[in-house]
This record gives sequence, C-alpha cells and structure tokens, in this order.
Amino acid sequence: MTTTPQTSSWTFLTNHTHVMFCLSRDPGMRMKDIAGEVGITERAVQHIVADLRAAGYLIGEREGRRVRYTILRDQRLRHPLESGCCIGDVLEVLERLTGASR
Repeated sequence: MTTTPQTSSWTFLTNHTHVMFCLSRDPGMRMKDIAGEVGITERAVQHIVADLRAAGYLIGEREGRRVRYTILRDQRLRHPLESGCCIGDVLEVLERLTGASR
C-alpha cells in the first residue's frame, strides 16, 4: 500500500532561519524578494530583519537605495539546546546541502 505524506503548513526551520539563509546567499537581497522566497509578507521580513539586527546577528550597510547585510556568523544560537552552535554552522550546512554559495 502506498501512502502519500500529508501536506501541512509547518516547517522544521523558522522564518528567521529562512531570512538568514536568503541573506547568506545574497546579502543585498530586497525585502520584497526575501518575502517571496520565504512565503511571508514583506512586513514580516522587516520585523525579522529588525529582530536579527537587534540580537546582533546582522549588520546593515546602506549602498545607495539598498541595504547590504553582513551576517555575524560567530554569534551563538539562542536556545540552550543549540547554544554550542553558531549561526554560521547552520548556514554552512544549508549552503552545502543546497549548493548555495556565499
């Protein structure tokens, strides 16, 4: 008997991780484009980027009308279960497995 997996709306990685992954692939990616990739609103992306900047994971630098982001890859993950890992470790695994390059 063949079964098909049920589709549901949850994913293993958070939208914060998805936004970071987009910015690791393209540090100058527009909020609108990130929103399209992640499947959330542009406003949600703005809030997530603000969270990540406030927590010290991202630095934004204006380049004309755009902002180019630098990910501080040595920052530790926040949850006690993951505190031995850095955000760079997570992004490195995702980049390697998806063939994305920085």
